[in-house]
Amino acid sequence: MKEFCAVLNDAWKNFVFVGHPMEIGHEFMYNKLDTLLDEFNAKSENPMPHLSALVCLSAFDIALHDAYGNYHGVPVYDTYNAEYMNKDLSSFLTPAEKADVSFEGKYPCDFFVETVPSKLPVWHLVGGKDLLTDEERTGSEPEDGYPVTLTEWLKVDGLNCLKIKLCGNDKEWDYQRLVEVGKMAAEYDVDWLSTDFNCMVTNTGYVNEILDKLTFEHPDVFRRILYVEQPFPYDLEANQIDVHSVSARKPLFMDESAHDWQLVKLGRELGWTGVALKTCKTQTGALLSACWAKAHGMTLMVQDLTNPMLAIVPHCLLAANIGTIMGG
Repeated sequence: MKEFCAVLNDAWKNFVFVGHPMEIGHEFMYNKLDTLLDEFNAKSENPMPHLSALVCLSAFDIALHDAYGNYHGVPVYDTYNAEYMNKDLSSFLTPAEKADVSFEGKYPCDFFVETVPSKLPVWHLVGGKDLLTDEERTGSEPEDGYPVTLTEWLKVDGLNCLKIKLCGNDKEWDYQRLVEVGKMAAEYDVDWLSTDFNCMVTNTGYVNEILDKLTFEHPDVFRRILYVEQPFPYDLEANQIDVHSVSARKPLFMDESAHDWQLVKLGRELGWTGVALKTCKTQTGALLSACWAKAHGMTLMVQDLTNPMLAIVPHCLLAANIGTIMGG
């Protein structure tokens, strides 16, 4: 990925295209990136997937958006409108068939919230190997001043939203993990849970059985689950699974599949009801997916575990401006 960033650096220096960052970013992403990636992979012993290329591209794309706002002396989110953009969203997006939706004369600003919040709920990730209680300690845990167990995190940070990583190929383990974390959520007044099956599930029955079992055996845990995140393979075109039965039980959010609005369109047809946006797959792509999804009644979340440190800034700005069901 570092090597590909060097390729992108040279490509951007020689990329001649004038316009708003949405227009420039779209042109590069759709008409330049894949060619660069194909050329790069042809010389590499370890071919890099498209998602990795997007992560690399995001650093350049976000910087371009920031630079445009700085140049004009305004917050970048004040530039996603007709005053600054040369093209409306109809130049980038196509509505779903039979949908009463038009992007003519619409700009990203038309899909932003009216009042931008100054605070956002934050989700804490419970990793698959994270310790939950002191009883699980082995003595090899780091002593760096930070909490080690989920119990400690709950006490120190006052967590209110927990994203639970599951394995997606061991139904009993996944179920028990949800029950264990769910019970802790009740004990420490955590309002919301979300489930992340890591794109490992290949049939809807796997998720449905877990949710149905929770409904009867642990209804409080089921109630706290706000949404289910991308249980199925991220290559949506190659794995066109009808997921209406899952989304009938809980809101079902696309994550790894949502790096392109056209895949969001396909996801909606298959039964997905929401989109988890990530600026680490480019600011341009995240905004286009967000606008398409909101126009078609899909709900949004914003997540980003890939870009650390200062990269949390564009992540939080997107969550605050675009409007999510529960922070980011």
